Amino acid sequence: MRTVKQTFDEMPGTFLPEAAGGVDEVYQFDITGEGGGKWYAQVKDRRCTVVEGEHQKPSLTITMGAADYLAMAEGRLNGQVAYMTRKMKLKGNMLHAIKMNQIFKKK
Repeated sequence: MRTVKQTFDEMPGTFLPEAAGGVDEVYQFDITGEGGGKWYAQVKDRRCTVVEGEHQKPSLTITMGAADYLAMAEGRLNGQVAYMTRKMKLKGNMLHAIKMNQIFKKK
């Protein structure tokens, strides 16, 4: 079974630089529960860097439980369903979440 950390380690490999033209955003992930932690993905100049820790000024903060995050990352939980059922909380501009969905490959 994959861990949350493995998912973030693999995130740059799922990045679609051709879809990220003009994107300059920081996506903060606050993953709660067993195996959770904090990571952020910085997208700028068609590049993606993922760092463990907390960014000072993220464009969007996503908070989820570890099990729900893994389910979403593996395609077993739809992001919109996660948000509507309050399994995912967003802080910041919701349009950034929509764009994030377009610049990363689905599993």
